[in-house]
Amino acid sequence: MSAAPPFIVGIGGSTRAGSSGERIVRCVLEETEALGATTRMFGGPELAALPHFCPEDPARSDAQSDFVDAVRQADGLVIGSPGYHGGVSGLVKNALDLLEDLRDDRRVYFSERPVGLVVVAAGWQACGITLQALRGIVHAMRGWPTPIGVTVNTVEQAVFDVDGTVKDPSVRASCTAQAQQIYWLAQQVRASWQDHPGSS
Repeated sequence: MSAAPPFIVGIGGSTRAGSSGERIVRCVLEETEALGATTRMFGGPELAALPHFCPEDPARSDAQSDFVDAVRQADGLVIGSPGYHGGVSGLVKNALDLLEDLRDDRRVYFSERPVGLVVVAAGWQACGITLQALRGIVHAMRGWPTPIGVTVNTVEQAVFDVDGTVKDPSVRASCTAQAQQIYWLAQQVRASWQDHPGSS
């Protein structure tokens, strides 16, 4: 019996549905699907539906529970944020803060999972600073950032076709490479569980 395909969760975007960042995250997810993964996307509207994280209040909305459960099951993730004033957006950070609920899991936070990172900003400085901030967050949450991060400078790059698909060849290549890294590492972790079943 063949193993289930890797399950990859996308997180990102802005309050505007179909934002540039959300579309890039979806592009990476589509590339992992082409390799055989199953995916789920939490875009801007889904993230906006999450109440502000309140650590002293254990009550969770249905949207919060659904989000945490999806990440708990994930074999890998793609996280995208706009670069707002040189940092991660509050919308995305609130979602990541909610994952404190994974602190008592066997796979704490992002443990044993590859995490692809995407940043869209109006300038290269914000792209670089925000990508570094996301890498720091993923390290703190015990995840493995992929070597390739995808950055898009909306001032200098016309990335999308009129239908919203990624047309820029360099950005598309980065999305493909990141997807390959996520999928490969997720597969390696799966294989290690099979070799050492007591560790899963």
